Amino acid sequence: KPVVISPIGLEMVKRIDALFEIERGINGKPPEERKAVRQELSKPLIDDLKPYMEAQLAKLSKGSDLAKALNYMLKRWASFTRFLDDGRVCLSNNAAERAVRGVALGRKSWLFAGSDRGGERAAAMYSLIYTCRLNDVDPQTYLADVLARINGHPNLKIDELLPWNWKRVREQDKEAA
Repeated sequence: KPVVISPIGLEMVKRIDALFEIERGINGKPPEERKAVRQELSKPLIDDLKPYMEAQLAKLSKGSDLAKALNYMLKRWASFTRFLDDGRVCLSNNAAERAVRGVALGRKSWLFAGSDRGGERAAAMYSLIYTCRLNDVDPQTYLADVLARINGHPNLKIDELLPWNWKRVREQDKEAA
């Protein structure tokens, strides 16, 4: 059965892709610069998009999938357009989706942690591993090193073993040696 492509849907994809093209051009730039470019290039596209969507919605059957998609976006318009006024905000939530993907995939496995305490331990380990990743620290290397050193490590310097300090302290130790 051939796939029927809606002209309205195709036009929406083109318009949103134009926004993502602008984002690709400013990816990695400072927030102030991203905001300025968005105000100059993205805002006019957004200002044209909403009336277009409302006009097309009036032509569609209320129960159609496309009408539901347009209504979904229009109801969340303030959230969708937030990226225009804050250079720190991304147009998509792909980074957040990727960050929680492992949790979502393992969700059924967490049900079998054995007990509430086992679940709490798993959550603590998961948090520690992701904290390592956020601080550009290899979790396996970090855990092996900390577990080998923690018994003889001074209590007053325990903060040196936190992932955001551990890498720096290790580099200082190497320089001193």
